[in-house]
Amino acid sequence: MDVEAKTTTVRGVEIPAVGLGTWRLTGEACRRAVRTALELGYRHVDTAQAYGNERQVGGALRASDVDREDVFVTTKLGRGSRGYDDVRRSVEESLAKLGTEYVDLLLIHWPNLRTPLRETLAAMNELVDDGAVRHVGVSNFDLDRLSRARELSEHGILTNQVQYNPYWPQSELLDYCRIHDISLTAYSPLAHGGVLEDPVLEEIGVRYDKTAAQVALRWLLQQPNVLTVPKASSREHLSENLAVFDFELTDEEMDRIPRPSKTRAVSGFLKGRLRSVRSACPL
Repeated sequence: MDVEAKTTTVRGVEIPAVGLGTWRLTGEACRRAVRTALELGYRHVDTAQAYGNERQVGGALRASDVDREDVFVTTKLGRGSRGYDDVRRSVEESLAKLGTEYVDLLLIHWPNLRTPLRETLAAMNELVDDGAVRHVGVSNFDLDRLSRARELSEHGILTNQVQYNPYWPQSELLDYCRIHDISLTAYSPLAHGGVLEDPVLEEIGVRYDKTAAQVALRWLLQQPNVLTVPKASSREHLSENLAVFDFELTDEEMDRIPRPSKTRAVSGFLKGRLRSVRSACPL
């Protein structure tokens, strides 16, 4: 394992292994977070039509000294934008908001049973042919749906973005991705903050002078085909999430970290929402 490797390569495409997730970042806070991330060295930014922040992400990209070609930008189709014409129209809107001629990766955000997957992917693949999209992928797809998408996509599937963290490991899905040269992009890699006080991660972190969060991210990145897009807004946390390429976990540590627990995963989500509410409405 190359400890310094900061990219993951699938289907011949080199993707920055740590990106900035922007879910629930809006307005000036979003612009500032993206701008700071780019200053710190992030070269992968993840947004979505449903996030309502593509315009802010695009503004930060244009204001940055980093060349557009050097930043891997992902966006996702909204729930209602799945028919052929809807896909093309909504992507045009996304490009206008982002202020760019193309996105590096376009994802289907969630499975949609109302529109045939074949129709959605046909439009997405045509956008690749047109140069408006470089790669296509999916998000929140289980193994069966991912397999179907791979069969239907002329240009292949670059990634499946799913919740993946020590409390919600998806080994069967990851095995499929490895076999078929697909990346697994982990969102909520810190279990909505649930890992921050995890005693196992803290114990391991002491050995490397790293936080529990950094150990959780390192666990993800040490797995082949895995990328991650942790959300952060402060310079401190943005820097911390990027400082995970200078140490390597042992096989024993890698085995200790995953502990499947829906209770912990849900608890982390609820605590994360509570922290968010408190920060937005200080007493």
